[in-house]
Amino acid sequence: MFRTAKDVIQYINENDIKMVDFKMVDINGAYRHVTIPAERFDEDILVDGVGFDASNYGYAVVEKSDMVFIPDVSTAMIDPFCEVPTLSMTGNAMIIDYPNNRPLPQYPRNIVLAAEQYMREMGVADKMFILPEFEFYLFDEAGWSIDGSHQEARVDFTQAHWNSGSEGTGNVVPFQKNYHIAKPGDTTYDCRSTMVTRMEEAGIPIKYHHPEVSASGQFEIEPQLGEMSVMADNTMMIKYIIRNTAQEYGMCATFMPKPVYGEAGSGMHVHMLLMKGNKPVFSDDKGYSHLSRTAHYFMGGLLKHISALCAITNPSTNSFKRLVPGFEAPVTVGYATSNRSAVIRIPAYAKTPNLRRFELRNPDATCNPYFAYAAILMAGLDGVKNKIDPHKNGWGPYDVNLYNLPEEEKAKLKGLPTRLEDALDALESDHAFLTAGGVFPEELIANFIKIKRRECSEIAKIPTVPEFDRYFNC
Repeated sequence: MFRTAKDVIQYINENDIKMVDFKMVDINGAYRHVTIPAERFDEDILVDGVGFDASNYGYAVVEKSDMVFIPDVSTAMIDPFCEVPTLSMTGNAMIIDYPNNRPLPQYPRNIVLAAEQYMREMGVADKMFILPEFEFYLFDEAGWSIDGSHQEARVDFTQAHWNSGSEGTGNVVPFQKNYHIAKPGDTTYDCRSTMVTRMEEAGIPIKYHHPEVSASGQFEIEPQLGEMSVMADNTMMIKYIIRNTAQEYGMCATFMPKPVYGEAGSGMHVHMLLMKGNKPVFSDDKGYSHLSRTAHYFMGGLLKHISALCAITNPSTNSFKRLVPGFEAPVTVGYATSNRSAVIRIPAYAKTPNLRRFELRNPDATCNPYFAYAAILMAGLDGVKNKIDPHKNGWGPYDVNLYNLPEEEKAKLKGLPTRLEDALDALESDHAFLTAGGVFPEELIANFIKIKRRECSEIAKIPTVPEFDRYFNC
């Protein structure tokens, strides 16, 4: 762990580092980067920063769009995907001001830090710990084409059930039978182990990796619980490592929530707990599922604002093709213990007080993790502030399989939005919980909604294969 610029300079000199790479984040949660020769890295760069145009990153900046990126040396790590020895780090965007620069309020990393500070100022907790589960697909081949005469998307994975007639190797996995499958069926084991090794080398502790349900190439890597702001950085790096390692192994990785029709979707379930000092805020032996009143209020805030949250935690049109019944996907606004059909699940295996928690099951990895984690915290804090009781509001606990309820009972349940457009409508009308304490700027929310509505409009104009199937001969 580097603490000062001198630490970095010493490491550069001792390890023959040639380049220093600065990774920045745009409004959609994608990395952008600029690179400098290592000899140009000095102590002044932590004050003067590296200039960039924030408008090109999607931010609606009221001030002049010229910003500076200030690296955070504590995030420095060797980039394993660069042939030229390269030290990589992320950091914060600042508005150029005199005499001191000030944080760009719309920059994702600054929003996470602001949300954590708001939590501390409320006195609810000192730290929020989260654990996102990274589900993804690995394909041997993927491609798509969209033009006036042709619309096509294709994927392939050697072990997929559709190759049972052509491959003939005995390693084809039956439909939906991939969960925790062992070798020889698990042909990507070494690729995933390399991913995990690189994550550990980057300072990201990993719990485990394994094959997921879909036999068409679905897998999961799960890190250990980590502090929210650190985990936001780690989320970006985990996705970066997964994608680049897959490419080295001749495959491609995708976090697209529903890349294969009829198969299990990929989510990013987020486990969470709060700590105040050394005391677990969410633990109470007398509460439902051993959770405290504060934990229930926190869940109440999440459930009250869940439709608006979906615009941030599930910000793609494809996200809502995953949130459908029948695939262990959450579709019901409610909470329960060990129940994967409710949007909030309390894991029964988390028995020790310091690990008692719950998970929000709707998010997926198309989100900007900084926005998503901060929004989750802000919704929960709103629940604590306003004492939103999930039971009194009729949100559970649902300790039954919600998929198997009679239709008249299902009709009484509130569901998640079924389209990104509906989630954006909810965010437009319900975002005061995000702007509390100045954490999310109004102009960022308005611009985010504008960008996503444009995406919806553009995608809606494209004819799809099912439309040809249903309407060509009408």
